[in-house]
Amino acid sequence: MKKLLIVFTILLLSLAKLNSCPYCNTNFYNELTGSRSNTLIGKELLTAINNQLSSFNTNSNSLINTEVTDRIKTTPVQKENTKTEFIEIINRDNGLSIPPTSYVPQNTTPDKKVTIELSQGEVYIGNGVMFNGFVTNGGIPGPTIIVDEGDIVEFTVVNKGNIPHGASVHAAYTQTSKYLGKIPAGETRTVLFKATVPGVYMYHCAPGGHAIPMHIIFGQYGMIVVKPKKQYKLEQVLNKKPDVEIYLLQHELYSSGKDAINSQPIYTMFNGELFRYVKNPIKAKPGDYIRIYFLNAGPNLFSTFHIVGIIWDYVYWQGNPDAILPNGQSVNAGPSDSWVIEFRMPPDEGYYTMLTHAVGSADRGAIGLLVCDDSAQTPVTIMSDGPKYSEAEFKDIKSKVTRVVSPFEPGSADVDPPVVYGSETKEVTVKIIGNSFSPKVLHVAPGTKVTWVNEDVFTYMDGEFGGIHNVVSYEGITQPFSSNLLAHTEKFTFEFTEEAEYKYMCTPHPYMKGIIKVDGSSKGSSAGPSKISIGFLSAILFFVVLMLAVMVIDKRKK
Repeated sequence: MKKLLIVFTILLLSLAKLNSCPYCNTNFYNELTGSRSNTLIGKELLTAINNQLSSFNTNSNSLINTEVTDRIKTTPVQKENTKTEFIEIINRDNGLSIPPTSYVPQNTTPDKKVTIELSQGEVYIGNGVMFNGFVTNGGIPGPTIIVDEGDIVEFTVVNKGNIPHGASVHAAYTQTSKYLGKIPAGETRTVLFKATVPGVYMYHCAPGGHAIPMHIIFGQYGMIVVKPKKQYKLEQVLNKKPDVEIYLLQHELYSSGKDAINSQPIYTMFNGELFRYVKNPIKAKPGDYIRIYFLNAGPNLFSTFHIVGIIWDYVYWQGNPDAILPNGQSVNAGPSDSWVIEFRMPPDEGYYTMLTHAVGSADRGAIGLLVCDDSAQTPVTIMSDGPKYSEAEFKDIKSKVTRVVSPFEPGSADVDPPVVYGSETKEVTVKIIGNSFSPKVLHVAPGTKVTWVNEDVFTYMDGEFGGIHNVVSYEGITQPFSSNLLAHTEKFTFEFTEEAEYKYMCTPHPYMKGIIKVDGSSKGSSAGPSKISIGFLSAILFFVVLMLAVMVIDKRKK
């Protein structure tokens, strides 16, 4: 009883603050050094942790040692290293013919200041669809960040969410994770770096460990461009600035963690909205000089960006003016790959379709229109930020949406339909994968045993034990249930005997939610082998009937 009271006290605290649970991570570490020390998982995790602790580490937010964390978590550690050999390295790099690294002392006066805010929220992605995920400055993608080559950049991350967040800044050729990794809820961190290499880069949430890919999958990313001192080639040839600059970010969204792990997005889009530039085409005049800063943020799919009717004049790999290629019909970009693309609008008015020529993705939303129109108003700049709405506009949209998609909790029924099992099914399995439950909604009859299996593998690296989960009921608790923390392949089984709708969550990751409805009236199965068998039998029956009809017609002809 005492153990149960402790569990539910922790749970209520988690619900009150909706913070990920530091107790869970500390408790699991204690298990690793105790009851799990002789297990394969325990030995491997302890080896990984000890190897990290032996490395140089100034991350003040690690939950591995709570005593240290409690002393320093309110004071960001930004340790300056004054070793002589480091100064020699800096002097050496400054004398090379290639750009130096981005390292600067953290008390350097910045040229540019950038601030992003990370949290969880809802974004409207068009076509009647609301996405519930992780957001940057309230949107997906986050704001377009533009700096100049040589700038000292002060990059600040404000965690306005209820769980740890962080940031990885691909434009920084130096350590950033020890400054911006694993920022606790409500806190702020800053790093300074020098933008030494021009190009088109990605930034994204990086709270540490397993949570890094999860937060990217859930929507926290954006574009940062370092404008070069050197002119791009077409600018030199035409001796003018671009008439149209387009910051174009391709990305995809997922309806579940399982789909994300299996690279099966529900939607793919440019700049945060389905067919955004079909609804509102980008316009240019005949002869205009067009420059596109293209980034595939992924997080999983490849892109082959193409514009129908256009052959590039020049493209620049990763946006570096020295990495130049002439002409071409498309650019290939894996997740986080980027290009600068330059061309002229032909003197032929009409629609020029922009798309990823991986056409399955295009069909799911990654299509836009570049319209050549002599009456177009240029110069014009298109940013990669997600769409913005006033509070009143968003409230009106929310009241009219026809679908809600969420990768980590149940969305609308057409996206996450209940999986229904009848009384003939005595045992059911729920997989924990990609920081979500699969299925998210389950209907079973009384007397059914439900087993949760943790399929998340990645638990290593400094940061939270992101791949560790548990299962705890928080609403409809006619039969309250709670599991221990589960590592990869570990299981928890509970038999439901009382009719009720049980809502449950993972306390280390309180955004992870599921529903189990126990109902004696459940009949048959809407999922699993029985549904497949019925579909298969129906197909066979249809084929037999069709063959009989053909035979009858053929017989009559004879």
